Amino acid sequence: MPESPLVSIVTPTYNMAGFLEEAIQSVLSQDYRNIEYIVMDGGSTDGSLEILRKYEGRLRWYSGPDRGQTDAINKGFLRSRGEIFAFLCADDTYLPGAVDKAVRHMLANPGYAGIYGEGYLTREDGSTVCRYPTKPFDVDLLKTECFICQPASFLWRQVFTEVGMLDPELHAALDYDFWIRLAKRHRLLKVDDYLATSRMHYGSKTLAKRGEVYRVGIDVVMRHYGYAPFELIYGYCCTVLDKRDGFFEPVPPSPAKYLLSLVYGSYKNRRHPLRFWKEWFQVGWRKLPLIKSLWKRRPAARFP
Repeated sequence: MPESPLVSIVTPTYNMAGFLEEAIQSVLSQDYRNIEYIVMDGGSTDGSLEILRKYEGRLRWYSGPDRGQTDAINKGFLRSRGEIFAFLCADDTYLPGAVDKAVRHMLANPGYAGIYGEGYLTREDGSTVCRYPTKPFDVDLLKTECFICQPASFLWRQVFTEVGMLDPELHAALDYDFWIRLAKRHRLLKVDDYLATSRMHYGSKTLAKRGEVYRVGIDVVMRHYGYAPFELIYGYCCTVLDKRDGFFEPVPPSPAKYLLSLVYGSYKNRRHPLRFWKEWFQVGWRKLPLIKSLWKRRPAARFP
């Protein structure tokens, strides 16, 4: 392995002109020089192509219909040559020095499939909201949550191929599904460096399609583990009964959401009802004082 292996970075984009240039500049301004940068555009009509033409010669780009974000990333990967692979969505950015730090960690720890670092959640204007809630790599924890900051992750090329790339049928929770499949064969190294930002805005799937994200997340864990944990079930029920975004507008608990989670969770986990009922009671017991106080303060008709 050379001291400065080629790093291939793919950015999938479709009508993201408002953010695309910032993502591009965050890649092209990296101090690590051996980077191959590919932008896969899904046929944008919002001025994205004009932005891409400004950077001719500094990146490669392709524009045309695709089957969505996962398909675009996979196609970009197949066009790439780097020993290290990463993808950066058009509304996310790398922090200065991110690629160099990632490569150094990967070369120093060859026994891992790749690395992921810390990241910041940002507003639409790029201002920081908070730290991304990353956690040390834990195979069992993946059964209940996705704790890896995707834009802050870098993988060895052969690992991405071996795991089967991204599932082109998924348009949400695509990274969650990939991490679960990867964890069945490999381990990732969590590093403490801040490497990227993940933008929270109302055009993103995380906020605009919150219900779909939870629903697909439930389907993903059911496919891999045969069980959907309470927190995912409860999160989905909150999207059904409460249209707040859950990030900028926290969703308060309510008896209706809690009871709906029992019904829906029992249905999804009908092969393991006792396990879910135990979890529902144990987690719900911690929420119960707040639910009781809400019940006393507000008319039942106003719940959730």
